[in-house]
Amino acid sequence: MKHLKHVIQSIKQQDETSNELQQLIWELICYSPKMPLRLHQQQLINLSEQIQLKAYDRYFSEKELSFPCFIWGEGARTILLIHGWGSKALDFYDLIKGLLTLPDVKVIAFDAPGNGGAEGNLSNLFLFAEAIKEIEKVYGIPDVMIGHSLGGMAAVRVLQETHEFPTHLITIAPLINLKENFKGSMTSVEVSPDNQQLFLDDFETLYQQSINTFHVQEMYDFDDSIKHTLIYEQNDTVTPVADIEKFLAQHPEVIPMKTEHNSHTKIISDPEVISKIVQQLEVQ
Repeated sequence: MKHLKHVIQSIKQQDETSNELQQLIWELICYSPKMPLRLHQQQLINLSEQIQLKAYDRYFSEKELSFPCFIWGEGARTILLIHGWGSKALDFYDLIKGLLTLPDVKVIAFDAPGNGGAEGNLSNLFLFAEAIKEIEKVYGIPDVMIGHSLGGMAAVRVLQETHEFPTHLITIAPLINLKENFKGSMTSVEVSPDNQQLFLDDFETLYQQSINTFHVQEMYDFDDSIKHTLIYEQNDTVTPVADIEKFLAQHPEVIPMKTEHNSHTKIISDPEVISKIVQQLEVQ
């Protein structure tokens, strides 16, 4: 968090034409703050089986990055959890505890490269997706995939790329529009529209595709191939409710669940949300 604060302060101090400004904007967008584990989270990790996997970082370090994967239970039904930006596996602490009340389950969570305890200074959607695919090589296609925020978008990205589907996809406050999320982050630290556009142009050059393809609606080409439950928050300031509800209108097959008393971060630890997820998975 200290590093991110330093980056933000440095951006605000830069001249509009500074050569360093664009590099700082890349750090603003691609550096994921790393928060230490709390005691109860470490205690839950101690109860898990732990393995290290590797995902190739094509765009930043150009090397294999090691990331930790945690497994609870030995059941036949596999549930994969995908955390959001600036998060980590054990931020799903309450949800993991809830899921472990289900019979015959194996719960898997991981820290994506550049996040939590994984290797990497910078991260992106591609690294999240690559980590998911590496886990699937070891454990197979999960029966249930649960993604929060960017983790929800990463799940959709993997399904688009592989067309290998879980029985049930659950997205919680999923990020819908990466471009608007980036613009919001840059606006919040007073980056000018011209420099925002320069960053977006550089982004498209690096990834060799339009920023507009990083939109869930553009990725979502499998419609009713799986059961999809989308849980969202009326007062979310990260994923606007208008984006969620526009997506839901275009995909009536998706099951919506709306809450009105959470934040983008706290929705994954809300007892009511966890109860609804567990209830849905009980009846499968």
